[in-house]
Amino acid sequence: MELFGEKRILTVTQLTGLIRGVLEENFEHVWVEGEISNLAMPASGHLYFTLKDAGAQLRCVMFRASTRALKFKPRDGMGLIVRGRLTVYDQRGDYQLLVEYLEPRGLGALQMAFIQLKERLAKEGLFAEEHKRPIPRLPRRIGIVTSATGAAIHDILTVLNRRFANLEILLYPVRVQGEGAAAEIAGAIRDFNRLGMADVLIVGRGGGSLEDLWAFNEEEVARAIHQSRIPVISAVGHEVDFTIADFVADLRAPTPSAAAELVVRSKSELVAEVDSLSHRLLQAIDRRLAELGGEVQVLSRSLKDPTLLLGHLAQRVDDLAGRLTLACRGGEERRRHLVQVLVNRLRLQNPEVEVERGRELLLGLTNRAERAMERRLENAREGIAFSAGKLEALSPLATLARGYAIANLLPEGTVIRQSSQLAAGDRLSLRFSKGSALCRVDSCED
Repeated sequence: MELFGEKRILTVTQLTGLIRGVLEENFEHVWVEGEISNLAMPASGHLYFTLKDAGAQLRCVMFRASTRALKFKPRDGMGLIVRGRLTVYDQRGDYQLLVEYLEPRGLGALQMAFIQLKERLAKEGLFAEEHKRPIPRLPRRIGIVTSATGAAIHDILTVLNRRFANLEILLYPVRVQGEGAAAEIAGAIRDFNRLGMADVLIVGRGGGSLEDLWAFNEEEVARAIHQSRIPVISAVGHEVDFTIADFVADLRAPTPSAAAELVVRSKSELVAEVDSLSHRLLQAIDRRLAELGGEVQVLSRSLKDPTLLLGHLAQRVDDLAGRLTLACRGGEERRRHLVQVLVNRLRLQNPEVEVERGRELLLGLTNRAERAMERRLENAREGIAFSAGKLEALSPLATLARGYAIANLLPEGTVIRQSSQLAAGDRLSLRFSKGSALCRVDSCED
């Protein structure tokens, strides 16, 4: 800082530092409400957002050490109430609120976290009815996940002892509130499943505030209940209390005492029911025996003397035997006649007879073929003689024999029909009826 006359000249950094000091000293703890916007959640774990209302807006930052304590996830458009201190971000010269705590406006942070987790798990199907397992009618071993010193275990044991005193009960003691309680509850459920130690589980605790019951609203507990192969009864708080565990469990009991009443029927009720069923069974057996006795009497009256029945059957056998003998004789006679008929037919179709007939037929056909061949040869001789006579009459040799000759121009061999085809000096071949001669043309005349 330098003096120039009476004025003090500050650098930007110095002025920003003075402003930051004024803000941090005078606005060390302030509560502000507004609507969140421009929310950013980088990998560093810090939160950056703007808090605004109708007239202004304020930049805010919440560092990772503070965000770890958040039970819900802020979203753009959500109304918030925040607590923090004002400071200045030197690099931009902007003032901002360093947030240490925030909660939804109109709802507590835990209530908002409850609503958000419930909506998310419902979308995943963890509350769907098709995932609910039936509670066994008569469990032999009941597992209980709760505090060993709370009122809930006392109420459950009292009711179970009254309703069915000789049931086997396994208690897995856990913390039911505070840091680490959710992990212990989830671990107990997984251990029961891993060891197969129970037929049904009761998971719960007595009443309390939302903060006291919060372990049963943790996602870890909800997923352990959903993944359990053993049916789970949720028994958390009073009848008006609802937790995430109640929605995921296979059955919700309004109180721990009610869970003990739901998990097993009263022994006296079961004994009375067994007695009633036994009495009804005996009555049904007596009625059935009486009905069968009546049927036996009816059948006894309709039953005839077996010796008489056997006599009728023997007579029937004799009758059938006689008919069979007659049928066999008649069949033998018919077969003998058929054989004779076939023998006669076979004689008529003796192959020697057929061969003789074939020999005679072949001889006749041979004679006919020889006569036909002779006629064909005679006709052919006559035709050849006639054709030879005609050929002889038309033969050029006969013409040559009458004194004519055939002239061929050499060397082509062209037949000469008129003198205009020749010129002086051409060589000719003359063919006579017997022999030939070579000539040269001296002159031609038309």
